[in-house]
Amino acid sequence: MIYQIGLTMIDGVGDILARHLLEALGDAETIFTEKKRLLEKVPGIGGVLSAQIKRPEVLQKAEKELDFIVENQIQTYFLTDENYPHRLKECADAPVLFYYKGNGSLSGSRIISIVGTRNATDYGRELTDKLVDELSVLLPDTLIVSGLAYGIDISAHRAALKYGLPTVGVLAHGLDRIYPQTHRSTAVEMLQQGGLLTDFPSATNPDKQNFVKRNRIVAGLADATVVVQSAEKGGSLITADMAFSYGRDVFAFPGRVNDTSSAGCNNLIRKNKAALITHATDLIEAMSWDIEKTQESPLQTQLFFPANSTEEKIITLLQQEEELHINQLALALELPVSQLSLTLFEMEINHLLKTRPGNMYRLYER
Repeated sequence: MIYQIGLTMIDGVGDILARHLLEALGDAETIFTEKKRLLEKVPGIGGVLSAQIKRPEVLQKAEKELDFIVENQIQTYFLTDENYPHRLKECADAPVLFYYKGNGSLSGSRIISIVGTRNATDYGRELTDKLVDELSVLLPDTLIVSGLAYGIDISAHRAALKYGLPTVGVLAHGLDRIYPQTHRSTAVEMLQQGGLLTDFPSATNPDKQNFVKRNRIVAGLADATVVVQSAEKGGSLITADMAFSYGRDVFAFPGRVNDTSSAGCNNLIRKNKAALITHATDLIEAMSWDIEKTQESPLQTQLFFPANSTEEKIITLLQQEEELHINQLALALELPVSQLSLTLFEMEINHLLKTRPGNMYRLYER
């Protein structure tokens, strides 16, 4: 264990180079016990890095970290371990070693990462809650992964706890602290229904560059990444790009064209880097996952009732006519298309109707 931890503490040796060392020398212990002149021959190492490997301070720091993880009952996952999450291992820049505290499985049958802006609106928080709620009914074994940050991240974790799904937070610092501090109570609750994960040792501060680095784990752990709400630039888009580069599925909720808080999602969809979804069943169908049939009816009952008289009128019209164009609906209801569009979008999210090519609408098939 001490050599495995030590491998991550060598200045100048990152995850990719550490992989090369393991492939060349076989295991972590050999890396530290091999003669310096042989280390220098490993591609990418040379004299400077081989000297860094031989510094006694490296293993001294590793010993200190080992004491910390033993005292706090923290699990470690090393790249060559059999129980290392198989999805993450497929990523070229996966952490050689990471630390985990909790009880949730990191190799479950279905794992979804949910990310988004730190400046979430009520719309974004409601979408997150509804997505997790639907997943808990349709796929009750789904693991929800996010980054414990403000906004969409913490909304995803809290929704998972609320609806009984396991949830894992990937941290940008060591496990000796929680950032932001205001999320500490949620983090503690997650230890009983999931866990906390990081590839940073204790005493590591939540510096800006660490958040970008941790995003690769958020993307790599999951089958799919969902971006709920994002501005034109933001960390969630970096996570989405990483997931896309790993060949993973990426999904995004659309927003209005003039809504800056959804500009990033709209761009992902426009660039074909993310598939558009409006509710959980879109994601499930795209992933070809089987819905728990015994759990289907409660969700449909919950979502069927219209919220207002306009929705009732739309449902009545679509019961009379199998399919109608948005202009036909607007004419029948005597409403401007701009106002009607928002109602139709909300009804689509709530599984009351579905859109067809050419702005055609029909009732959701139950």
